[in-house]
Amino acid sequence: MERVVYTIGHSNHSAEALLGLLKRHGIEVVADVRSRPYSRYSPQFDRESLKKSLKAAGIEYVFLGVELGARSDIPSCYENGKVRYDRLAETAAFKDGLARVEKGASEYRVSLVCAEKEPLECHRTILVARQLEKRGFEVRHILGDGNLETQEQAMERLMTALRMGQNQQHFFRSDADVLDDAYRIQGARIAFENEDAKPDASAA
Repeated sequence: MERVVYTIGHSNHSAEALLGLLKRHGIEVVADVRSRPYSRYSPQFDRESLKKSLKAAGIEYVFLGVELGARSDIPSCYENGKVRYDRLAETAAFKDGLARVEKGASEYRVSLVCAEKEPLECHRTILVARQLEKRGFEVRHILGDGNLETQEQAMERLMTALRMGQNQQHFFRSDADVLDDAYRIQGARIAFENEDAKPDASAA
């Protein structure tokens, strides 16, 4: 079987629209990577509601928000109140989550699900998909119109947006180093920020 994992953002789709996108691409298992699987604006995607809808459509549901979610409970994963994706990726729980996805994807067509419509605005792309690629997976993002975008294509978009694309000159740095920078910059921009964990500037 191909070493492929899909991703999708539920955004403000209807439940029917999301199911249609999943079925269009033959998804058999959805792995929910939201730390908090509830939505104020889209209650149809609350954990139990989503699970029920998927089951009715013949799609299995697995919750991996503890392992692969963007909001860690581990203090060492934070710096100045913001999650560091590089630290989160090294935790035992995160690695266990990746192993579960790897095992599942060896038997079924699996899609990660999170909330954000735009792949580049979500940790499923900047954190999880990056680590899956390192394990030899091809990651394909299911877009809102049903088209697919590979992780490579998504990162090319990001580097263009950051003016780090191939048309830019990087005389003393490898392509891999430039890509690492793109991941770092975007990760810092979108990472979860815990206001309660920020240093109290007034106490300095």
